Amino acid sequence: MAADERIEQAELLYERAVFGGDAGALVPADLCLDAVEADLALARGRVIHARFLEERVEDARELELFERAERLYRRLGDPRGEGEAAFWVGAFHQVVRADAVAADPAFGRALDLATRAGDRLTMSYALRHIGFAAHTAGRLEEARAHFEESTRLRRELGFRPGVAANLIGLGYLAAQQDRRGDAAALLDEAAELAGSTESHGVLRWIASAREDLDLP
Repeated sequence: MAADERIEQAELLYERAVFGGDAGALVPADLCLDAVEADLALARGRVIHARFLEERVEDARELELFERAERLYRRLGDPRGEGEAAFWVGAFHQVVRADAVAADPAFGRALDLATRAGDRLTMSYALRHIGFAAHTAGRLEEARAHFEESTRLRRELGFRPGVAANLIGLGYLAAQQDRRGDAAALLDEAAELAGSTESHGVLRWIASAREDLDLP
C-alpha cells in the first residue's frame, strides 16, 4: 500500500472511531501511520547517507532515522522492512564512523531478516558490506566469497549498477591475491556495465580503482 493510501486509510479509521464509536479502529490507524513513518524515516536516512558520501560530514540524524525505522518495522511485524533498516544502521556505523564492532551485528541482523523475507536485494547489500569487513580484516577468501554471492544475487535481479560496484571490490581482492589479469578483466566488465547504465558515479570508482591498482 502506498503512503497516501495508508494515510487515507488512517483518516477513515479515525472517522470510524470518532463518529462510529469504534475505539478498536485506533489500533489499525496507528499501524497505518507507523508504516508511513517507517518508510519516510528510511528514505530520509538514505538521502542523508548519500549526502555524507558526497560531503563527508556526519549528520547524527542519519542513525536516528535508521534506528527509528528498524523499531517501527519490527513493531509492524515487517521483516523485510526491518532487515533493510538494519542494513542501513550497519552501513552508518561502517561507512560513516568506521566502527566495525557496531556495524557487524547490524549486518548480521539484516542478512538474517532479508533471507527470511526473501529480499534478495537487501541480502546482496548485507553480503557486500560483510565482505568489506572481511577485506578490511585481511580475510581475503572470506571477503571474496561474500562479494561473489552478493554479485550472483544482483545478476539474478538484473541490478547492473550494483554488479558493477561489486566487481570493483572483487578487482581489488584479485590484485591483492596476485591475480592482476583477473583484476583487469573484472574492472573492464564493471566499466562496461556502468557505462551501459549511465552509472557515472560507479565509473568514477572504477577510474580510481585502476589508478590505485596501476591498471590501464
